[in-house]
Amino acid sequence: MVGGIIAGMQYLERLRGWLNEVAHVPWFHALRTLRERFREDRLGLTASSLTFTTTIALVPFITVALAVFTAFPMFAKFQDVLQKWLIESLVPDNIARQVLGYLNQFAGKANKLGALGLAVLLGTALALVFTIDRTLNSIWRVHTPRPFAQRVLIYWAAITLGPLLLGVSLSLTSYAVSASKGVVGEIPGGVSLLLNVLQFLLVGAGMAAMFRYVPNTHVRWGHAWIGGFFVSAGMELAKRGLTLYLSKVPTYSVVYGAFATVPILLVWIYVAWVIVLLGAALTAYLPSLLAGGTLRRLPHGWRFQLSLEVVQQLERARAGDAKGLTLEQLCQTLHVDPLRLEPLMRTLTSFDWIGQLREVLQPGDEARYVLLVDPDTTPLEPLLSAWLVERTPQTEKIWQIGHWPSITLREVL
Repeated sequence: MVGGIIAGMQYLERLRGWLNEVAHVPWFHALRTLRERFREDRLGLTASSLTFTTTIALVPFITVALAVFTAFPMFAKFQDVLQKWLIESLVPDNIARQVLGYLNQFAGKANKLGALGLAVLLGTALALVFTIDRTLNSIWRVHTPRPFAQRVLIYWAAITLGPLLLGVSLSLTSYAVSASKGVVGEIPGGVSLLLNVLQFLLVGAGMAAMFRYVPNTHVRWGHAWIGGFFVSAGMELAKRGLTLYLSKVPTYSVVYGAFATVPILLVWIYVAWVIVLLGAALTAYLPSLLAGGTLRRLPHGWRFQLSLEVVQQLERARAGDAKGLTLEQLCQTLHVDPLRLEPLMRTLTSFDWIGQLREVLQPGDEARYVLLVDPDTTPLEPLLSAWLVERTPQTEKIWQIGHWPSITLREVL
């Protein structure tokens, strides 16, 4: 009993700390950062690609879920309720019933396919999850994904165990869920609110788990939960907004008639992926946003300029006792976030201009970057070619007229 009380107090303390962290997020600056990341990372184009892949993979996912429920008869009676709940939770009400009917129809035909056809469907489903894996790792600037076998194991567990876990959660509230679908009758307002809260929490938990486990880097649970609830709130607002638009401006129904469900579904999948990618970007940049300080707005050609500033700071640090600077110190000095600076550091390392000194004097010490070259004799050519104008036969005239090959680091520092 005492142990339970202590565990409850620790949980409340963690919850209080998380709420305090949420309160300290500079949301106005976060929205501006998301706008910049949306443009620079081309998240709109990525959402379009994911929309296409999702449309192709919807039927395989439903087929796998049906196969899982068939393998576990104890959850069979919750299958219809779970399907309806998922569709109505993730798709606007205007098209939920039609989408559910189409998916069941297609999945029923998919069950009649042979082994080769089912293998193709499974490959399509895995293509979607691998696309999600590459996208999230790109947002976190991770260039080394998890081992292939580990990724397959994680995603296969998510595809197969996900429906079962949802079935268990709905079985615990079977009366309320069944009543909400009209089987038992009207339900009290409090139960309806409870179902809405459960839906919000489940979507947020699913997104938080994806942000926590998919990127091959450390993501704090507190940050993942903030991103997950951001996505859940955004999905709910977008769903209500799309429902209101379709009810007030029935353009799709007038133009497409009975076929209107398809373009509406495509629009909704695109909007949903935009929200998910923005939630991922928010989660990735939360450490920088919570660290405080004003991040600078970077102009065109900022990679070239920032790389020169890194060399300049490391040259100054070379004269000190530490001989170098950590990534965190560089970020604070240059007022940039680590996700923008890390790719530049990899580029400078590939030039052999800088290196990492990994001596750990005390627990928690980070590796320091040190300058390896002499700016007086090092040509600027690699940096110019990497970030401004690549030296090719077509641009050779520009290089010769500007005498760029003879410019050294010292001249621009």
